[in-house]
Amino acid sequence: MGIKHRLNHIFLPDGKTFILAIDHGANFNVLPALREPGKIIGQCAGAGADAFLVTPGLLDKFAPDFQGKGIILRIDGGVSMLSQEPKPLQTVVDPQEAVYSGADALVTMSFPGSIFESESLGAVARNIQKAHRCGLPVVVEALPRGFEGGDDARTPQNLIFACRQAAELGADIVKTAYTGSLESMRELTESVFVPVVILGGAKKVPEPELFREIRDALDGGAAGIAMGRNIWGHENPALYTSVIAKLIHDNLGVEEGLDMLNSGSSEWKNK
Repeated sequence: MGIKHRLNHIFLPDGKTFILAIDHGANFNVLPALREPGKIIGQCAGAGADAFLVTPGLLDKFAPDFQGKGIILRIDGGVSMLSQEPKPLQTVVDPQEAVYSGADALVTMSFPGSIFESESLGAVARNIQKAHRCGLPVVVEALPRGFEGGDDARTPQNLIFACRQAAELGADIVKTAYTGSLESMRELTESVFVPVVILGGAKKVPEPELFREIRDALDGGAAGIAMGRNIWGHENPALYTSVIAKLIHDNLGVEEGLDMLNSGSSEWKNK
């Protein structure tokens, strides 16, 4: 099975994708929201998520709940929220093992400008080469300066640089932060020659703000989203998933999406 074939498990024929990220539990506390991961996975798979970004444990223990949707396996880790000093991420899953697990792609972090830049970028390059030898696509999560912060950590120009760098290293999909505006998002997607999906970030974002970011990112050329906490942490993950899927694949507007969400119905009709 080749790279293009596996990418078809992640993207719909319209070239867009809704990736639900549920890999957080390998490094951070996800309780109580993900106390029953199989339930959340099954609900969101049925409601319109196209693919899931997962840990090895979730893929192994909850395989039926994914309902045949695309699987993107997180291969880096080795750190946790309890660590008292910064440490570089390690490759904890070999790309060949990702193939054996049945994954359609793998995901790895790229932290240009961080204190662990050389470790991060070296691991990205090596893992892309190994994955491509196995016919496995690679998602690179490109974040300037990693999670260290700084005034320039998420500027549009640095995001554009990090994403273009990831593509140059061989990424098949780039996951990154929203640039802040439709115009800068368009500049990013036009500067990167592989599909770009936006992440949701660590903070819970109000529904109108999240919908506007998604709509602007899509209108700016993004190929979809790869979000997690804002969705599986929602009071109604299935409904939220359904509405977001329509934003991505049916060109639903922000106000229409909010109307659908507030009415509790995933079937919005023109008034």
